[in-house]
Amino acid sequence: MKVLAAMSGGVDSAVAAARAVEAGHEVVGVHLALSRMPGTLRTGSRGCCTIEDSSDAWRACEVLGIPFYVWDFSERFKADVVDDFIAEYAAGRTPNPCMRCNEKIKFEALLDKAIALGFDAVATGHYAKIIEGDDGSRQLHRAATWTKDQSYVLGVLNEHQLAHCMFPLGDTPSKELVRAEAAERGLSVASKPDSHDICFIPDGDTRGWLAEQIEMEPGPILDATGTQIGEHSGAQAYTVGQRRGLKLGRPAPDGKPRFVLEIRPKENTVVAGSQELLEIDRITGVRLSWAGRPVAEAATGEWFGIELQIRAHADPVPARARVEESDDAGQAVVPTPSSPSSTGSEVSSMPGPHPPQLIVELAEPLKGVAPGQTAVMYQDTRVLGQATIATARSRNYQPL
Repeated sequence: MKVLAAMSGGVDSAVAAARAVEAGHEVVGVHLALSRMPGTLRTGSRGCCTIEDSSDAWRACEVLGIPFYVWDFSERFKADVVDDFIAEYAAGRTPNPCMRCNEKIKFEALLDKAIALGFDAVATGHYAKIIEGDDGSRQLHRAATWTKDQSYVLGVLNEHQLAHCMFPLGDTPSKELVRAEAAERGLSVASKPDSHDICFIPDGDTRGWLAEQIEMEPGPILDATGTQIGEHSGAQAYTVGQRRGLKLGRPAPDGKPRFVLEIRPKENTVVAGSQELLEIDRITGVRLSWAGRPVAEAATGEWFGIELQIRAHADPVPARARVEESDDAGQAVVPTPSSPSSTGSEVSSMPGPHPPQLIVELAEPLKGVAPGQTAVMYQDTRVLGQATIATARSRNYQPL
């Protein structure tokens, strides 16, 4: 096969490309230039997509003996990831930029261009597995190593995209083995530290960065009864579940710490309360999509069992889910087999006046669930799909 290897400049993508070459594929390496500040350099293990990373990717391709190119996706990245991140925080939601990058850049813009150029697949260094069924359908599954599993951030992929993806590291038992293999192959990135934090905020100061992008004004911090207990410097810089940074001068009556319960950007208000008030038992999700073929119950509105994961490194919790549609008045209705949500992988992108919603009832409460986060559904190791959290109901707290 003709394979395009997405080279981030890290050890994982380098070894993934090496394995694709070793498997006999015709491999071409490409590094995505995403930064609009090309002089930016990595600081320790923070950030990615820098000049240093591009050079490391080039050197890896030199060792592997494959062509190397740099594709400039900076404008697309700014529009689909950075601007979306700012808009979501301005609306009082907590977005996942890595999820959006995988959806819009690595597995939409990149994959579309690769297919247009005649490539059969895109290989990346993600730790996840694709399993092909007897009928030729693809399913996305967790990696062999739970601690390195990255299937959560790939939950936005649809069946068409999975058919053109390769994850050569999916069965690798540990990151140490990947580094050892890189060293054996003479790849200089063998000991390079993993990147973390948001790549376009390399210093890790999300609140400070947002303050430069969003006009913020001081406003009240209220408790669950509506009593003002402090003042914030800008509601958009907070997220549900946050504890640090509230700087409340008045202690809680029980002496326990307070956490952010709500963000009300229109009122420029933050609501804070005890940790118990963060316990969520029901979630509504929008922008629903399926990682492969949807479950049969998606067409009928019946409940189906899942495990739900709301962060990349969070433990999944048992739950049940169903797909509902909204009528013209915004009320949830059960879909019929002939409805737009009954077929296909990307339910949310299908035509029709009634966008589907994912309703999830949790068997165990979750804490710190924020609108804007991504809820990924699993059945055992299989990724069913994902939705963006629109509402989260607490069994202990009702907004004023």
